[in-house]
Amino acid sequence: MNKITSVITTLFLSAGAWAQADSIHQAADSSVALISFNSTRPYEARRAGSDEVFRIKARVDIPLTAATIGATMWGFSKIYNKDRSTEAEIRALRVSDINGFDRWAADLYSPKAADASDYIFYGSIPAPLLLLADKAVRKDAAKIGLLYLQAMGITGVFYTGTNYLVDRYRPLTYNPEVPIGERTSGGSRNSFIGGHPALVATATFFSAKVYSMYHPQSSLRHVLYGVAGVGTGLTAYLRHRAGKHFPSDLIAGTAIGTLSCILVPHFHKNVRNSNLSFAPYFGAGSGVAMVYHIK
Repeated sequence: MNKITSVITTLFLSAGAWAQADSIHQAADSSVALISFNSTRPYEARRAGSDEVFRIKARVDIPLTAATIGATMWGFSKIYNKDRSTEAEIRALRVSDINGFDRWAADLYSPKAADASDYIFYGSIPAPLLLLADKAVRKDAAKIGLLYLQAMGITGVFYTGTNYLVDRYRPLTYNPEVPIGERTSGGSRNSFIGGHPALVATATFFSAKVYSMYHPQSSLRHVLYGVAGVGTGLTAYLRHRAGKHFPSDLIAGTAIGTLSCILVPHFHKNVRNSNLSFAPYFGAGSGVAMVYHIK
């Protein structure tokens, strides 16, 4: 959103004004206080010790990240080792039993679309490493790495948890032209939620979110968000064409992946790096400048 630069109020209290208001403050006390309300970019001259973008609480974040990654790995071992369906169970499936919102997507099947979605999936996972090219981001590489693992872990818990608890057949299982071995595999019941778009969203939107927090005025952040949106959307479309997921699976997966990668950095934002800042002021007199940035 475009930010309109405006100075709402500037109040100068000179030494003479102080003397008239109170005899205790004499003209020799030539101090000036500046109060400015500004909607421009974040104040660059941050207070000492407040220039951190992220604040990590090791006693909370390390165990939380380890727990979510551990739970995700356990979940993968379960959802990719489901028992096979019988041929009778597959042949008993009816498109008419699918809810009206998803029914039109049944019977789709395209191995080429599935392969293309895999390329995007595996290519996007290391995307946050590109942030290391930026000097400001690179100095916080350890923090950002931990946050990325945490975001991935949270997305992974939702993905494996829902597929473990919900045995939903993929659209391709309704297609009689698909090899019966693929239709009866345990993985054919991992339709909800869509994992590929969830993890692609996590990786790409996380990169865009982190970069925008370090460079809130850079036009590159719009490009990164655009790439994230296109990559996630294309992945969802390809998984749909491949017969891997119904529309509701893809919507849920995309929403969870996007929320986890946006909210994890947001909730670790250094609260001292706020809209209110103070700095010395030197002009006709001397004093303290208090600046509040309206976003």
